[in-house]
Amino acid sequence: MKTDSQIQHDVQAELEWEPTIDHADIGVAVQDGVVSLFGQVGSYFAKTEAERAARRVSGVKAIAEELVVRYPSDSKTGDAEIAKRICDLFSWDVRVPHDTVGVKVEHGWVTLTGTVDWNYQREAARKAAARIGGVIGVSNLIELRKVPTAADVRERIVNAFKRNANLDANAVSVVADGGTVILGGRVHAWHEREIAERAAWAAPGVTEIKDNIIVGI
Repeated sequence: MKTDSQIQHDVQAELEWEPTIDHADIGVAVQDGVVSLFGQVGSYFAKTEAERAARRVSGVKAIAEELVVRYPSDSKTGDAEIAKRICDLFSWDVRVPHDTVGVKVEHGWVTLTGTVDWNYQREAARKAAARIGGVIGVSNLIELRKVPTAADVRERIVNAFKRNANLDANAVSVVADGGTVILGGRVHAWHEREIAERAAWAAPGVTEIKDNIIVGI
């Protein structure tokens, strides 16, 4: 089992390795496997990517994320300009059905609404909005249309795990109830849990994931 100092070292290395993050102003503390991220980042996107990078590290039990988004004083952007930039970006991104997605910006906080067919479209809209300068947060209220089946979700998880030779799809259980998918079982590391969750989100019609997968030996 890793010590807290080993986990801290690995999280710092993962943050340094992640190209979308400027890790210079991010501090890492670990206590009993719980990782605290503190300091500042240059965008909301970098904030979410820092948390994802930390969760990929084996031995991490939980994340206490205290990062603050700080923008240079000369780059503050009004809500109307932020909304326009997001809409423009949506119109260029083939993954986002911009005619069914609504954008609202209030004091730098973006709220996305509307309906799409696939979760990857919803995630593409969220990531695109998060990349715009001046955005301090994103509420993704975009809804999905179709109803998933447990078999479809299970198949996607199995296929995702097969692409990773060291993962065991049989360790994950899947229950679909309407648009809600419940994941269970036990995996060895956070990144395995994330792979299962991403695979489940890839199934059409999934509106909610209840991830009860346990991380540990």
